[in-house]
Amino acid sequence: MAAGGRAELEAAAAGPAALVLQLEQEWDPEGFTPEDHAALAGPWQWFDGVVKAALEHGPDGMVDDDLAYVREWGFDAADAGRTPVLIAHGGKDRVVPYTHGEWLGRSVPGADVRVFPEDGHISVLTRAEALLDWLVGASRGV
Repeated sequence: MAAGGRAELEAAAAGPAALVLQLEQEWDPEGFTPEDHAALAGPWQWFDGVVKAALEHGPDGMVDDDLAYVREWGFDAADAGRTPVLIAHGGKDRVVPYTHGEWLGRSVPGADVRVFPEDGHISVLTRAEALLDWLVGASRGV
């Protein structure tokens, strides 16, 4: 995990006010792997616009995400296993370690967990087409 991501989660554990202060710090590009940066410069370059739009009115969404890493969710993850669940994670992810995806996979009965060893936090999105094929097949009971 990159130092910036670790600091963010430590701030989340300290509470929302500490987290907001941490999020005001300069973004650490080391949080992304070279593969992530390549994806953002190539086929996923449009994603930066989505992130900027999401943050336009403040960091509330990021705050909610980070707090979810360190707090109870208000439901049992096992309940998500009532429908097909696919968890895809990059093995080199520096933002959210792949071990979190593996933990989530163990927590959701029947989840299909796929860790892509050479992918990071963003570059795993380059697999979206194949993962969407899984979703279509799962929704049809295939």
